[in-house]
Amino acid sequence: MPSNRKTKTSGSMKRPSWDRYFMDIAAVVATRSNCIRRHVAAIIVKDGRIISTGYNGTPRGIRNCHEGGCRRCASDAPPGTKLAECLCSHGEENAIVQAAYHGIAVKDSIIYTTFSPCLICSKMIINAGIREVVYQDRYALDDSARKILREAKVRIRTLKPD
Repeated sequence: MPSNRKTKTSGSMKRPSWDRYFMDIAAVVATRSNCIRRHVAAIIVKDGRIISTGYNGTPRGIRNCHEGGCRRCASDAPPGTKLAECLCSHGEENAIVQAAYHGIAVKDSIIYTTFSPCLICSKMIINAGIREVVYQDRYALDDSARKILREAKVRIRTLKPD
């Protein structure tokens, strides 16, 4: 994949770095989320090409979160509580599962996610063979996730603003 630096082209036009390009696409994918509480998405990139996308929301065939499909999301539960009651799948989970559903290998790929992954998504990332996680914002409950990603030698980094 080309360098992550911004490159100048003719005139004053500036092209985004590859990291910024992929993260901006993940932000657009997040707009498809049907979760009431937070819009999160992930894209999986291999050899400089997007191979899968996913956003958070209820599983296929279940009423969407904003239609009452997830009672936890519709409740007044404080952030970080009653997570076991949430029916929504995470963006990283959906990106990995979509790739599997379509028979696409994600081994040795990079996942770009709008929030750092939770512990469950981190375990999926490790077991799927994804080699790097690039995230935009840090999820408040991710200390254990970061620890196991590092132990499994999965590179994890924050995308700094350009």
